Amino acid sequence: MTGPGREVPAVARALDLLGLFLDGQGPRSVPEMTAALGLPRSTAYELVQTLVARNCLRPTDSTGRRFDLGLRLFELGSAYADGVDLTEQGQQVAHDVVRQCDETVHIAVLDGTEVIYLVKVDSPHTVRMVSAVGKRLPAHCTAVGKAMLAGLSDSDVAARYADPFEWVQMTPHTITGLDSLLAELAKIRQRGLAYDDCESNLDVRCVAAAVRDATGAVVAGLSISVPVHRSEPLETALGQYAAVAAEDLSRRLGHRAAVGRH
Repeated sequence: MTGPGREVPAVARALDLLGLFLDGQGPRSVPEMTAALGLPRSTAYELVQTLVARNCLRPTDSTGRRFDLGLRLFELGSAYADGVDLTEQGQQVAHDVVRQCDETVHIAVLDGTEVIYLVKVDSPHTVRMVSAVGKRLPAHCTAVGKAMLAGLSDSDVAARYADPFEWVQMTPHTITGLDSLLAELAKIRQRGLAYDDCESNLDVRCVAAAVRDATGAVVAGLSISVPVHRSEPLETALGQYAAVAAEDLSRRLGHRAAVGRH
């Protein structure tokens, strides 16, 4: 087949029905599904019964009137997650961001108090960077490192930086104490973005956001680096690029933003 084929209406309706549960609001009844999708009640009922038989939905009460996602979808989601490679997906996302903003993009993971760079996609401009794929840098000196540290509790961070930790100072702007680091991490949690204002390289500023997996845990960080001589406010356009890209990569890893249940 060279192009998209005709959709099968019953399959499309079943997938639309399952998609209702992505809002995180929990179990719902057939009348609620009917109203949300605008389907005849008999059609919705038949879809639900078929999905229950295939373990894609499950009744959640003794009356069988309310339903939630079933075990089969967990199995399918787990199979998807097993096949997702962080580096491969990160490369794709990083290339997309570079095409949008023409600045260098990194993706790194946290190892103790250091970051390890997995992906680096260079800007079309020439700029000297201290990073490279496979290289380690102190997490407290980098935006990407601080973005990941902010995903930990203060007690976990303190344990990683327990005495006699040696605070590497890469520039005069580098954070060199636990209290200062914890204060900065609190700000990062509130705004959702981490900044490196010439803390690892006097010629470079960075903005970063955390990347989460299907469990909600922070598993990586994505940063955009820009030389000081053409730096624009990181809080505006570049920060938005970083936030959206980190969300995109998180979704590729199976993460779904939490929605409050009522």
